[in-house]
Amino acid sequence: MAVQFESNVKHVPYSQERVYNKLSDLSNLEGVRDRLEQVKEKLDGKLEDMTFDRDSITIKVQGIALTLRIIEREPMKCIKFEGDKTPVPLNLWIQILPVSEENAKMKVTIRAEVNMFMKAMVSKPLQEGVEKLADMLAVLPY
Repeated sequence: MAVQFESNVKHVPYSQERVYNKLSDLSNLEGVRDRLEQVKEKLDGKLEDMTFDRDSITIKVQGIALTLRIIEREPMKCIKFEGDKTPVPLNLWIQILPVSEENAKMKVTIRAEVNMFMKAMVSKPLQEGVEKLADMLAVLPY
């Protein structure tokens, strides 16, 4: 059974192109590493580590390593990820739309394949996770 969670729409004070160019090459997130300690505090210590290269990001949360790999790039509009060795099969995508020349908006969506029993367990953490991820992406310096 597929369950889907969407963040609220986040406004970003940068152009759609700048946001897409930064997020479509994950090695551009090196600057986030500098702020990792601040992010850890905001996430109540749940985030333990983060590593990335151009096409993948691995996040260690409460002892579990989750790797997301970019599987599709739709220039300026969308970046799609797939879970690699994740506890449940999942996909994530970041949609980016222009508001004006120097402003964009984005939304993060997660779709996971879970059974009915798992749905009850993962719904709240996944909804919270998608919202916190969108919040974090919205405040990055692009």
